[in-house]
Amino acid sequence: MIHTTRGRLRSVAGLTLAAAMLLAGCSQGGEPAPEASTVGPSLQADKVAVPEPVVAPTWPLTGVAGEPVNRPALAVKIENTAVARPQSGLDQADVVWETIVEFEVSRLIAVFHSQTPTEVGPIRSVRPMDPPIVAPLNGLLTFSGGQAGILALVAEAPVQAISHDAGAPGLYRLKSRSAPHNVYADTSDLWVQADANHQNSPGEQFAFARSAERASAVLAGTPATTLAFSLSGQSKPSWTWNGSVWERSEGSTPATSATGARLSAVNVVSITASHPGTGFGAQNGAVVPTYTLVGTGEGVLATGGRTVPVTWKKDSRDAPMQLFTADGAPAQLAPGNTWVELVPAETGSLAIS
Repeated sequence: MIHTTRGRLRSVAGLTLAAAMLLAGCSQGGEPAPEASTVGPSLQADKVAVPEPVVAPTWPLTGVAGEPVNRPALAVKIENTAVARPQSGLDQADVVWETIVEFEVSRLIAVFHSQTPTEVGPIRSVRPMDPPIVAPLNGLLTFSGGQAGILALVAEAPVQAISHDAGAPGLYRLKSRSAPHNVYADTSDLWVQADANHQNSPGEQFAFARSAERASAVLAGTPATTLAFSLSGQSKPSWTWNGSVWERSEGSTPATSATGARLSAVNVVSITASHPGTGFGAQNGAVVPTYTLVGTGEGVLATGGRTVPVTWKKDSRDAPMQLFTADGAPAQLAPGNTWVELVPAETGSLAIS
């Protein structure tokens, strides 16, 4: 009995061991084990690409965010002698260009687009350097008159001339000032005169950063507090950084608008260009000068209390002036208004401190 029982136990153990070996063999060398699932996650058909960030529209001449009105740029020739100051409207201009005309006198081209002052002036006559400055705007140029040859240059440019001497409406004389320093206009009366070829807003003239912190001079410029220009023996404007904007002075006298507002700029651009005489003459045989603005030259961009050297380039009369930093990248201005100082290469200078 004992032998039989042990035999049975051995048989059961053997069968159990055989079964275990059989199972092991199947999992190792027999039938393959089920493979793990490699099916990827299903994609929903309604999935779409991430939308591009919305970039707010900006005014083309200032880079300031807003809802630009579709109207032409309005350039107005403004006198800048002592008897003409304080002028009206300069504190609302998007861009102001300062030039030197005969007798070493400063004269301004104020360009309006984002703001609409009710009065601008005193308005004076056109000069040979005006067409290459305003042609890229394809807008309106308002002045009091000019020599026949200079008027011909304006007629050849892609601008619409609005001349007081030619009888254009909207210009008038103030009784409170003496002639010829008393021609003024309401900008709304000038804009309504735009013809079919000069209805639209200008393109961007300078490149603008999206914020003041990203402007080229702020990122890579040298700190500065004063920009002292010597444009001629009669014109020595300066700009002082007040921590927020550049404030303008005529010599040592703070420059203001007729409203009493201090004239200031977010950006001051210095452009050094040749200042040759022309075939046009003025009183007492004085030669009327111009600027050589088609080509390239040196300049300085001042923004945010800092300055950075730039190279300017203008491919043709009708092309906008472009600014580049030393690495060849477009120089970016801070959003806001700009004054451009045209420095005669032969006699002018800029001292930065």
